[in-house]
Amino acid sequence: MEQYQGKQADPVNEPPHYVTHPSGVECIQIAEHFNFRLGNVIKYVWRAGSKGDALQDLKKARWYLEREIAHLENAN
Repeated sequence: MEQYQGKQADPVNEPPHYVTHPSGVECIQIAEHFNFRLGNVIKYVWRAGSKGDALQDLKKARWYLEREIAHLENAN
């Protein structure tokens, strides 16, 4: 199993790419205050590049944001 900050990483409860933000805050602490689509936008922007391809992460964030915009447009 992967090591993170001198201890064994826990990919289920504390994935290393979720707990590396300089603020010390985990993404879920912020994202869970939003609906599913916007929470995912935050998640993908927050971790952009930490697991690999930053551009792919940002495109995923855009995909969720576009779905939220469409949802709001259809609600009116």
